[in-house]
Amino acid sequence: MTVEPGKKIRTVIVDDEDLARQVLREFLSKHPEIEIVAECANGFQAVKCAAELEPDLLFLDIQMPKLDGFEVLELIGANRAVIFVTAYDTFAIRAFEVHAVDYLLKPVSAERFDAALKRAEERLSGKTPSAPLAAMELAASARPPSQYLDRIPVRDGTSVFIIQVAKLDYAEAQDDYVALVTAGKKHLKQQTISSLESALDPSRFLRIHRSYIVNLERVVKIEPFGKDTHVAVLSGGVQLPVSRAGHARLRAFLDR
Repeated sequence: MTVEPGKKIRTVIVDDEDLARQVLREFLSKHPEIEIVAECANGFQAVKCAAELEPDLLFLDIQMPKLDGFEVLELIGANRAVIFVTAYDTFAIRAFEVHAVDYLLKPVSAERFDAALKRAEERLSGKTPSAPLAAMELAASARPPSQYLDRIPVRDGTSVFIIQVAKLDYAEAQDDYVALVTAGKKHLKQQTISSLESALDPSRFLRIHRSYIVNLERVVKIEPFGKDTHVAVLSGGVQLPVSRAGHARLRAFLDR
């Protein structure tokens, strides 16, 4: 995303602490090129504002209730300039892996803030490349090694749903999306099924078909379905196709 010369940079401040938002607001008040279009106290509000207002720049806290900063970024996409502002230095590497403009540690000095803002303005003017990651890769970059997902945030318009992974029945590939099925309801998320597979615990979830990942706790039995084909029958009665390779993996797991 770039901003045309002469236009103000539409900015959103996201932090669950009122004092932190106030500090950023005071810093930004000295920059006439900035227009603060919203302030958000949690990740849900941030996703809603990003969808409705389409800001150019976000100042984004990381550790917040409901949704953390990385989950917010995953849901809104990577085509905006983002400056993380946090009290913790442990997320710095992940922040730059998702191509954040800068990473500010609280308390932030005015000089350090101005330097970060200058970098954001250069990126938004097109002087420096943004090199965005696809949204599906953001979560993978944010997740520590060997740590699997325990929840999946999904955006539906301006609303956000949190799916607890333990309650996920199965996932189905649908072009560039996956349909996440839980309690009989489907939620679409822009992500490849392969990236989802790599984010789920393989001891609990199995790719049984090129288009399906199943929660192994939901599998009741495997039944033949035509010549050399099978279906997995889930506890709710749903039947999912099982490929030859998937059948071998599924049998190996069930025979443990």
